[in-house]
Amino acid sequence: MTGRAVYLDHAASSPLRPEALAAERAYDQSEVAGANPNSLHTLGRAAARELDGARRALVGVLGGRFRPSDVTFTSGGTESNNLAVIGLAEGARGRESRRRRVVLSAIEHDSVLDLVGPLHERGFEVDLVRPSREGIVEAGALEAVLDGDCALVSVMYANNETGVIQPVPALARAAHAAGALFHTDAVQALGHVPLELADVDAVSVAAHKLGGPVGVGALVCRGRVPLRPLSFGGGQEQGRRAGTQDVRGALAFAAVSEACHAGLDATRELVAGRAERLVGRLCAPGTGIVATVASRVDRLPGIVSVMAPGLDSETMILALDQAGFEVSAGSACSSGSLDASHVLLAMGIPREEALGSLRISFDERVDEGDLERFADTLITIVAERGGARARRPRE
Repeated sequence: MTGRAVYLDHAASSPLRPEALAAERAYDQSEVAGANPNSLHTLGRAAARELDGARRALVGVLGGRFRPSDVTFTSGGTESNNLAVIGLAEGARGRESRRRRVVLSAIEHDSVLDLVGPLHERGFEVDLVRPSREGIVEAGALEAVLDGDCALVSVMYANNETGVIQPVPALARAAHAAGALFHTDAVQALGHVPLELADVDAVSVAAHKLGGPVGVGALVCRGRVPLRPLSFGGGQEQGRRAGTQDVRGALAFAAVSEACHAGLDATRELVAGRAERLVGRLCAPGTGIVATVASRVDRLPGIVSVMAPGLDSETMILALDQAGFEVSAGSACSSGSLDASHVLLAMGIPREEALGSLRISFDERVDEGDLERFADTLITIVAERGGARARRPRE
């Protein structure tokens, strides 16, 4: 590789924005730096006010009639999802003992799907709802598995591999009609599309997917909703999550959320246009590259999901990396897996095709010229590697 690398893996973690860095510097230079927001002295109370300001900013961005007191700061999306799914399921069962079923979509992030075993250990039954071929979890499919025993439904707001946006309001209403709680993982969506959360009981978000620091997130859960804590040892976060809060991280999270929200309409249009042109270039006739979902499907603006049937993701990722382009095959949390994406398999894509998937993700800070160079490079790699494979004698 020569020259600078072009980072096209923002869906894994997005580079820090100036607003986040400024918020961190301001905190570091303030008198409350390092003060415990749970202390009763003057600096402790000042730190608590800063933390409350971050809560107000975050719910202002989220909308959905949430209140600042609904915000529980966490270490990131994984902890938020763990607390939401197990904590809400336990809370719902504690309020009504017959509710012993949890319904998840089959395309959830690993931080949700890996809870199937722990839920079983806690005495819950778990059902997975499959999406359509276009990656959409339809309300009718959810309604078909709901009954009066369901405690919780969790469906992500937008998929982290395909970018497909889910019909969250309709799904939440279907869950509520069955008396179940509804949680959505909006980690990938926050700051990239407007969120419709009025019907949602709880939502998970994280800072590092929109240019904030790694290691800070939040579970925003309505106060009326029963939530059982998973950590113990202090009364922080209204008893929902023990441990001294990261005030610095919360302030940076709030700052970058507000910055992204303020320019959301223009940024979304700009990034969506670049993604559309990239897909058109990559998936033109004769390239050997195909899109995983149709262009008509509502998606996050900066996620492009394609496949090169006959090739494997690892080969392409390493070749692209050598050429100076950094992409992934799917979720970074399962990048060590050599198997096909569970998301694409759940959509009904054959394993042989899914093994050749790539996720290209970016925001408005990625230059369109770099995207054009990336397209040229990937098309050349697929042509060369695909041709070599076709010429290889069969064993």
